[in-house]
Amino acid sequence: MTRPLIIENARIIDPASGTDHMGAVLVEDGRVSDLAIAGPAGVPDGAEVIDAGGHILAPGLVDMRVSVGEPGKEYRETLASAGLAAIAGGVTSFVMMPDTSPVVDDGALVDFLIRRAEAQSPAHILPAAAITKGLEGKEITEFGLLKEAGAVCLTDGAQSIQSNALMRSAMAYAANFDMPFVHHLADLGLAGDGVMNEGLFATILGLKGIPREAETVPLARDLQLAALTGVRYHAAQISTEASVAMVRAAKSRNKRVTAGLSINNLCLNENDIGRYRTFFKLSPPLRSEDDRQAVIEGLRTGVIDVIHSDHDPQDTEVKRRPFAEASDGAIGLETLLSAALRLVHSGDIDLPTILRAMTSRPAEILGIEAGRIARGVPADLILVDPDYPWQVTENSFRSKSRNTSFEGARMQGKVMRTIVDGKTVFVHEETA
Repeated sequence: MTRPLIIENARIIDPASGTDHMGAVLVEDGRVSDLAIAGPAGVPDGAEVIDAGGHILAPGLVDMRVSVGEPGKEYRETLASAGLAAIAGGVTSFVMMPDTSPVVDDGALVDFLIRRAEAQSPAHILPAAAITKGLEGKEITEFGLLKEAGAVCLTDGAQSIQSNALMRSAMAYAANFDMPFVHHLADLGLAGDGVMNEGLFATILGLKGIPREAETVPLARDLQLAALTGVRYHAAQISTEASVAMVRAAKSRNKRVTAGLSINNLCLNENDIGRYRTFFKLSPPLRSEDDRQAVIEGLRTGVIDVIHSDHDPQDTEVKRRPFAEASDGAIGLETLLSAALRLVHSGDIDLPTILRAMTSRPAEILGIEAGRIARGVPADLILVDPDYPWQVTENSFRSKSRNTSFEGARMQGKVMRTIVDGKTVFVHEETA
């Protein structure tokens, strides 16, 4: 039991219901108890009252793609540090990829992670389970036992299943349990030794390119097999104009297809690599500006359902190397919302669309009780100043790693307060 909480003088935006008005929210026993237009009707005895100052009150973000080092690589990230990074960025729930050591391919490990996360993290951590044992793409895991243990979806993380026959079997098996089947798209043969988007800029830099077909060929296969098996298929992260067109066509025939987009591919393009800046070496690679504009249009029109951080902490040893030798990946939990707000300030996408892709839509896909502001739902909320100016600096990160693709970037918009289960877990230092 916690004391009641009233958040007043807030611009309440709930994309799930289309709400966008000034008002107040009452939180009791960790859940939203009531909403009022304008001011609250009354204040319960002993209630804490927060004046939002006209800032946006939105559902806490739901991030569908976060890598955590624990267990096995705690020097990269722990459950605790990932949780702290998450709440600083307004992420109240996130899906943890199974690429740990050992791999999350056993129900006992799923249960362990859930219990440990509850004890260590201020944010809700939702374990994903591996599709194949050891992420090796050879043998399917026990989907039923993994779901029973608490896994929210099935994925091989950053690994891509190459066998068509195994993919069909895995999808058919997953369809029996109605679990989201999340797949990273990469044809290893076509990608070869490529390290960035194939094109003129790669040629100028003297780097081997990754063709767009390395994404679209496995996507075409997956969409056909998804239609065949009836699985709830989610293309983990698409990045090309052709991929957007393929998903659009597939959705017209199959309502169980969804697609995600990395914040990096939404906000950045291949030119940001500049002179071999390894923090911009990512998977999928940063594409051309034409591709970036295509995914923006895909998001705006609903072809792309979800924006995620693709938070992938890497230590200095594997990033401060020649570009071709550096590891893929960038952290993103703490910059996810601020980076997405760039599209709002530029007029490319409206705010409710951006928020929907990071709140109610991922929650719907995962089947979790989150991403909404409504009576009776968990009080996972964020207060956002959409115009707050700040600059990304390494020293400000709560993540254990520093490999951000927004290093030194000037942002406009920041999370001022994060509330999880009705309790304030983060307050921006200037408002504390």
